[in-house]
This record gives sequence, structure tokens and C-alpha cells, in this order.
Amino acid sequence: MGIDAALAEQSRAPDEINARARAIGLLTDAEVPFVVGGAYAYATYTGIYRDTKDLDLFPRKRDAGKALEILELDGWRTERTDDVWLYKAFKGEYFVDFIFSSGNGVAVVDDEWFEHAKKTMIFGHECLVAPAEETIWSKSFVNERERYDGADVNHLLLKAGRQMDWERLMRRFDRYWEVLFSHLMMFRYAYPCERDCIPDWVMAELMSRTLDTVREGNWEEKICRGNLISRVNYHVDIHHWGYRNGRAWDEDERQPGGKSGTRSELEDTASSGR
Repeated sequence: MGIDAALAEQSRAPDEINARARAIGLLTDAEVPFVVGGAYAYATYTGIYRDTKDLDLFPRKRDAGKALEILELDGWRTERTDDVWLYKAFKGEYFVDFIFSSGNGVAVVDDEWFEHAKKTMIFGHECLVAPAEETIWSKSFVNERERYDGADVNHLLLKAGRQMDWERLMRRFDRYWEVLFSHLMMFRYAYPCERDCIPDWVMAELMSRTLDTVREGNWEEKICRGNLISRVNYHVDIHHWGYRNGRAWDEDERQPGGKSGTRSELEDTASSGR
């Protein structure tokens, strides 16, 4: 990892780089819409380059199946890995991930990913790169033991925070504002000399909401929302300690006409102003 662009590819075989370039070229020629994410988007905003084992492309879900069909015609093996968020295509041992949501189903790729994307050249093709705001939205929920994207979020805030659309980011997090707040506090800890990367009104708003939750006290229902940020680390809580499955509860809340849960009104206050 470093600021030398060569670091992104120096550990990769030429065939692997060619496979990534071919995937982008085929999809571009077929006019399948996608934005580039992962390490390539991260480098675009931060100037930090690192080795990456795959190419992350973010289509809308309705276009992900079409992307697989295009690559199948070119001899790629494809799989619909998880209908919530991920499809894959393999060219021998090399692969491309098609990510159309975060793993918990919250950060869905929608039109705004495209409307606010940045254009850059990747493998000789002009590509749309996932916006910094949506990249933070997606990465903020990755809190596994073997992978935590908090440092990525911090670097995106450092390099793009002063230019970001904070009202959109706040709207994106909506009922998950505490997740955003946790990352912003970690940023302030990591960079006490860069606090102005985050607008004062954002911090004031989120601290106000936190005080509201202190005054409100505990939820009446015994529930653990930890499995919205980690698939495995809260298994004991839900399967042995009697906490309600917070991810299942949240998925139900997100369905049209879903029944509101305890304290849900407090969770839906993120469309706030300054």
C-alpha cells in the first residue's frame, strides 16, 4: 500500500490485468451500466494504491444479470453468489465481483450512484467511479473480525470530506445514523488536526440525536442490530442469549408497508437540516 500507482498491479499477472480490462471493455461496448468501486475507486479519491485480488463493479441489480450474460458469451463462468448483494464472473482463476448492494442489503446501488459518479480512465476506458459518499455508505457496514473498513472510511473523509455532499450522506444513513457517527468520531480521533473535514452542523446534529437516545433510554424489546455490521460476530447474542435478530427486524422494516418496530420513529430522523 502506498501512493505509487504501480502498487495496484505489481503483484498481479498480466493475464489477470488483461481479464479485468476485457471485462470492462465488453460491458462498456454492450452498454451495460456500472460504476467502478473497490480499490480503484478508493485510489481515485485518496491517492492510496494497493494490491487487489479482484475488480469490483457496481451495477444496479437489474443490470447485474445482463452483465453476467455478456461475460458468459465471452467464455466466463458466472455465479449468482448472493441475490441480496453479489454476483461473480470468473475467467479461469481471475474474477470480477458485481456488487449491487452492501452485504446487509442496506446500501443498494441506485440511480444516485451514477448521477454523482466521477469519470476517470481505467484500463483505457472512460469509466464512472462510485461517488465518495456512496463508497463511505457501503464501507461503513463492514465490521468483521477479518475485515474492517474503518481506515478506508477515514481516508475518504480526509481526502474528500471537504467537497462531499453531506446532506446526501446523512440521508443515505437515515435510520443507521449511529453507524455514521461512530466512524466520524473515529476520524476525529485519528485526525484531530483535520476536524473541519466534517461540517460542524453534521457533528452537532448527530450529537443532538445521541442525547435524545440517552433521554429516551433503552428500547423495550431485547434486540441486537450487530448483525447488520457483522455476519458472524453477533451469532451468540441472537442464537444463545435471546436477542431478537436485528437484521431480520430491519429487513422487515425496509419492506413497503413494513410494521414499525419499537423506537423506529427515533431511527428515522436523518433527513434533518442544519
